[in-house]
Amino acid sequence: MKKRMVVALGHRALGTTLPEQQKAVKKTAPVLAELVEEGWQLAICHSNAPQVGMIHTAMNEFGKAHPAYTVAPMSVCSAMSQGYIGYDLQNAMRTELLKKGISKTTSTILTQVLVDPYDEAFYHPVKVIGRYMTAEEADAEEQKGNYVIEEPGKGFRRIVAAPRPKDIIEIDAIRALLDADQVVIAAGGGGIPVMAQGFNLKGASAIIEKDYVSGKLAEMVNADLLLILTNEPHLNLYYNTDHPEPIREITAEQAEQYIAENQFAKASKLPKVQASVDFVRSGSGKRAIITDLDHAKDALDGKEGTIITG
Repeated sequence: MKKRMVVALGHRALGTTLPEQQKAVKKTAPVLAELVEEGWQLAICHSNAPQVGMIHTAMNEFGKAHPAYTVAPMSVCSAMSQGYIGYDLQNAMRTELLKKGISKTTSTILTQVLVDPYDEAFYHPVKVIGRYMTAEEADAEEQKGNYVIEEPGKGFRRIVAAPRPKDIIEIDAIRALLDADQVVIAAGGGGIPVMAQGFNLKGASAIIEKDYVSGKLAEMVNADLLLILTNEPHLNLYYNTDHPEPIREITAEQAEQYIAENQFAKASKLPKVQASVDFVRSGSGKRAIITDLDHAKDALDGKEGTIITG
């Protein structure tokens, strides 16, 4: 049987603006297509941090200028970002696969991710989003039950929670495509955060960490490997000092020890390490690799990257 991989793309693999994104995917897609050529079944997750922020700002500014139109909630903004990032990425993948003589569809699945309404993260929002607001506008947001944060000299901005993913609603469709040996783009931007209310799903005002969803997806499709692509070829101990030490291969137990020692930046590297630990412990023989796009092939060959095993 073919081996199965989930790849998590950071925002540097996608760019920030629309022109940057269209240029970036032309660099990213050949690396991913090579993995398919080597026999991997591939599910792709991606960041959406700049994109969802732009969408949120644009939709709210439009609603402000045109009162007849409503503003878009965070869940809708997440759905929009999945669509247009997936559009560029799947077209770039199609081009690269055809160049290699591979007739294989790449499909973007609009993916909802279930979160727990009682997650502690909802009491401690951490993700700043959207445009700068006046004090009056910020007060109006708080009256709606939203959180805001003040940036001195600049104004106020929305800040939303980052709850952990509990389940992936469209997992059966994702599994079916992978079982059919197709390439899947899923859970983009951490997925569309939703909460269950009886038979209904209600969008949550939150942003799910892309790395945690990638690990959850890898677990749920029974992947062999989780490949997290970031902005550095490997992780380092003592990252904020003048003498960083590369981390090449560690066990989940060693990784947890480093987490306890605060060896990883909380906003960037820590979610990648924790997601990797959770994944490799979900079954025997599973691996996670953290590296950058330029060294992805070398990392798979054991020449670069940080490898985490069970």
